[in-house]
Amino acid sequence: MRGFLFNILAMHHLYIIYGKKLDRYYVGETPEIALRLAQHNAHYFKRSFTKGAEDWQLVFSKECKDRGDACYLERFIKRMKSRKFVQKVLDRPCILDDILAKR
Repeated sequence: MRGFLFNILAMHHLYIIYGKKLDRYYVGETPEIALRLAQHNAHYFKRSFTKGAEDWQLVFSKECKDRGDACYLERFIKRMKSRKFVQKVLDRPCILDDILAKR
């Protein structure tokens, strides 16, 4: 139970990684960015989209106050289904604060 509560209450990060081989972005959330990036590159998640490459690089991260905010932003970006929107976030990260404020 302690691990579950820690996972919910700990600081979480929204992250965007880029795979040059696939020329694609991937958006996720995690409490531990370095570990998650290593997992993506090691194909730890067997059915994950990221298993198609092993050259993922962190291109953006945003610390969120809790997992709820990080998950909300992750879902928002994924619902946009737009590479242009991801690039807009990379160019102007402050739009994420606006998205959370309008929540």
